[in-house]
Amino acid sequence: MEFFLQLLVNGISLGFLYALSALGFVMIFKSSSVLNFAHGELLAIGAFLFLVLSAWAKLPIVLAFALTLVGSFALGFIVERLFLRPLIGEALIEVIMLTVGLAAMFKGLLLFVFGGDIHDYPEFLPEGLSLQLGTIQVPSVYVAALIIGIVFLILFGFFFKYSSQGIYMRSVADNQPAALSLGVHVRRVFALSWAIAALVCAMSGIVLGIINGVNVHNLSGIGLKVFPVVILGGLDSIGGAILGGIIIGLLETFTGGYISTSLREIIPYIVLVFILMVRPYGLFGLVEIERV
Repeated sequence: MEFFLQLLVNGISLGFLYALSALGFVMIFKSSSVLNFAHGELLAIGAFLFLVLSAWAKLPIVLAFALTLVGSFALGFIVERLFLRPLIGEALIEVIMLTVGLAAMFKGLLLFVFGGDIHDYPEFLPEGLSLQLGTIQVPSVYVAALIIGIVFLILFGFFFKYSSQGIYMRSVADNQPAALSLGVHVRRVFALSWAIAALVCAMSGIVLGIINGVNVHNLSGIGLKVFPVVILGGLDSIGGAILGGIIIGLLETFTGGYISTSLREIIPYIVLVFILMVRPYGLFGLVEIERV
């Protein structure tokens, strides 16, 4: 029973990490209907930027964290302005293939600068942040991830539902021509969505870097884990990203604990294939009906 509870806690904590990682992906899809295949590389860029500022430049952790978020936010604007904006109005497949090219380019640049080694952050999380629930130990990094995940999931939920920019994003995702006719600045919406997505990626990358170390291959691979999460929850659903992340985290943890650690790595993709066959719009995704 103790082993089960420990796996449960670990699975929920890991699930919130996946949900936090999926937020940026959902953000871009909700505003532009684009599947961002460079998502994992944006995670890695944020993690390495924090590494440079905190471990190499030895800036105070709070300042390094703030500068990382600001830098990642600016990077999102730059990526959208230089690479995505010229393709506005083009076929969606062209934009998606561009993100594939960006993923390869960013990964190559990171490997050129940092290599394929694992780097570590300096210890900065207080030990008092960890929890001891009877025999169940919750490390401080998982507690921090849980707090960050809950706070930002709530903030983004309110942002999409009540803020003018969030409503603009949803309107652009639903129907770009109609949004333009109503006076929505589509280019500004795209830029903001990419900037926010890059910021969320940076936060996710930092947390994942604390847990597993900062490695280009590992962090960019997390971008693929986002697909089962968002497909399961629904590509356009913030709440679905939360539930999808938790379900995938629990499945991974219990599979690794009770069956096989090797099978643990492929269980998200088994879920992905099953969901696409049975319910391709996910648990909370909107069903699109086309009449001919």
